Amino acid sequence: MSTRKLNAEQKYNKWIIILSIIIPLAVAALFTVKLKVEPLTFLPPIYATINGITAFVLLVAVWAIKNKKRQLHENLMKFAISLSVIFLVMYVAYHMTSDSAKFGGEGAIRSIYFFILITHIALSIVVIPFVLITYVRAITNNIQRHKKIARITFPLWLYVAVTGVIVYLMISPYYV
Repeated sequence: MSTRKLNAEQKYNKWIIILSIIIPLAVAALFTVKLKVEPLTFLPPIYATINGITAFVLLVAVWAIKNKKRQLHENLMKFAISLSVIFLVMYVAYHMTSDSAKFGGEGAIRSIYFFILITHIALSIVVIPFVLITYVRAITNNIQRHKKIARITFPLWLYVAVTGVIVYLMISPYYV
């Protein structure tokens, strides 16, 4: 690997670390803030749909790169990142204006729901640095290292996107 590519990557490392820490902490902190405004209760189906679109975009992006459609892949990945940012803004806005829905299922379905929810939340935190590192390796044209980490990032991100939809579908009957 060339020193130039490594140095280009290293310039971003501080930002990757900062964002990987600040984003989850900010989201957690904002959960404690309740704005005295009209609750944004219309947002959950919208941001669940965004998660579903993100999953689809990720799948098409992998298809594109496997078919040597690099520009399409790049555009789709930028779109997937944009969708994730939009999701995050809506998710935080909902939780800052509305009480969280409580899952009302019982028995085995309750255990399944909480397993999916907990793994979704944990991996949504874990995937942040992976997405950022994968993106930086692409924009610095460090394609070999990009491919290597993308093999880890893709299934993590896909899992988070798909389970976001599943969590919504499971809890949607309990929204007030």
